Amino acid sequence: MGLFEDFNQFLETRLEEFLRSHPHLELQALEEQLRKQEEDTLRLIAQLQRQEKKIEQDILSTAQEVKRWHSRVQKAQAANRSDLVQAAQEREASCLRQGNQQWGQMQGCKQRIQKAKELYYQIKQRRQEVREKAAVAEANRYAAKNEKNWETDGWNQSSSYNSGNLSDPLEQQFQSLETQEELERMKRNLGK
Repeated sequence: MGLFEDFNQFLETRLEEFLRSHPHLELQALEEQLRKQEEDTLRLIAQLQRQEKKIEQDILSTAQEVKRWHSRVQKAQAANRSDLVQAAQEREASCLRQGNQQWGQMQGCKQRIQKAKELYYQIKQRRQEVREKAAVAEANRYAAKNEKNWETDGWNQSSSYNSGNLSDPLEQQFQSLETQEELERMKRNLGK
């Protein structure tokens, strides 16, 4: 068992070192984790909303029972049946207690829904921040990688690139970036 734990610790340490030396990958992993948390929170909200609807139906059903037993109390009083009056009043009181408990459950459920929604928006905001940091890290990584080439190779080469030349790798990369930005803008506009 100790060997397995040592090996597991070694792997975790290596993974942490790798992610520290590749921050863009660490940000991608964090974004994926936040995406999963977003999905889990949405599922929780849906579950709580279903629970809330069920409790609301139970409250309506209990309210009908209270009404029914209240009517029976009045009938028993009109018939001078004190034995039935007391039993009906006890049943009505029992239904009222049950209704109060259900009302408390519904209020608790509403509070949990509100907290889950707040959590969802916090996770969503954090994910957006991580996504922006990842884009900056990727741009910095790309710039650092290509800085040497830009300083030497780009300066010494002749200007033979056409702005519409599709075989130009830089042109292709910028077209891909611009397309991605346009897609993100469209997603944001659809989300509003």
